[in-house]
Amino acid sequence: MKAKISFTEKKYMLTLVFVTSLFMFWGIAITMGDVLNKHFQTVLNVSKADSGLVQFSIFGAYFIMSIPAGMFMKKFGYKYGVLLGLILFAAGSFLFIPAAEAQSFSFFRIALFVLGCGLATLETVAHPFMAALGDQRSSDRRVNFAQAFNAVGSMIGPALGTYFLLRGSYNVPTEGLDAVKNLYLGIGAVIILIAVCFSFIKIPNLMDPHKAAEEVDLDAVNIDVAPEKKLFQHRHFVWAVIAQFFNVAAQGGTWAFFINYGHEVMGFSDEKAGSYLVLFMGMMLLGRFVGTFLMRYIAANKLLAIFALANILMCLVVAQGWGWISFAALLSVNFFFSIMFPTIFSLGLKNLGGHTQQASSFISMGVAGAAVFPFFMGLVADTDIAMAYYLPIGCYIVIFLFGAKFYKVQFGGNKAI
Repeated sequence: MKAKISFTEKKYMLTLVFVTSLFMFWGIAITMGDVLNKHFQTVLNVSKADSGLVQFSIFGAYFIMSIPAGMFMKKFGYKYGVLLGLILFAAGSFLFIPAAEAQSFSFFRIALFVLGCGLATLETVAHPFMAALGDQRSSDRRVNFAQAFNAVGSMIGPALGTYFLLRGSYNVPTEGLDAVKNLYLGIGAVIILIAVCFSFIKIPNLMDPHKAAEEVDLDAVNIDVAPEKKLFQHRHFVWAVIAQFFNVAAQGGTWAFFINYGHEVMGFSDEKAGSYLVLFMGMMLLGRFVGTFLMRYIAANKLLAIFALANILMCLVVAQGWGWISFAALLSVNFFFSIMFPTIFSLGLKNLGGHTQQASSFISMGVAGAAVFPFFMGLVADTDIAMAYYLPIGCYIVIFLFGAKFYKVQFGGNKAI
């Protein structure tokens, strides 16, 4: 009888709780960017196009910082990688104070870039860190579990930002900027507290990825099954980088035009369409918990392929503009999207041994897809918002191919598993 694979071990529990909290914190920070877009339009009188530079500053930081973060993690380890990410996160938050005093949008963009460097570092470190906290055969479940709390953060962020920034009316810019300053001062203080607490945690010994393969169960630990290969000679890793780019591209485009779809196809007011955004994010949270449960019975790559096929179907329905049927399909897109980011991440890191930290940084760079794809969806959406949802289908085809075939790890001699 096959032994039951444990989710984690008792010695890792405290560390796992702290690392899981990181997923929630960067979810809060990223989705608050959408609120800052609208707030800066109001209090700094910037155009919609210029306010879009909020996202460019954050995601641009991911593109630039992911590789250095991976190099830092490889040299100094997971714990110091987390601490670096938290320090940059807090520093970016505190830079909102002089930016508010200067009433400078450019200064705010610098603050957002520094904050984004912290988020990129945390994301680069946290995925392989979570995967290492137990049996490698259950790493997909752990990463998806942690990503469920990222979905919680993605719901808290807009709610928090709306409460502190959008519910008030500001007679002069300084009032609105004081609200930003106070909010990010509080965020920075919380992050510093988390960093101080984490610095006192003693990380248990993790499995050495360089340990000789014959001494361990290859499926249970992170062993480089083809040590003679360079990182980009591992096909499953290369495909994970490609799949992650298209995955985040589809996510960015779908999220960016959700409110437009509700307004133009369903006839909702912007406020009502925005209220459905909370439900939309809730569908992602539900999907991650359901997906984590299903992975106990269905292999992670198979579930990824199934969910990709489901989203191809959902996008076809959304593109027809059939009222509530299409809107329900749009809500469902986030349910099926839910497991894709963490599952692609964990499958891409399988059996890379000493390449794992570097590989994590390249896969994290896939977030740059969110800065590219919405532009092309927007070109179509200017004519027909429903038709724009045909475009993500190409992204989900790539993800399906990765989950169905190209996830396989290549042993020496091109033998795949």
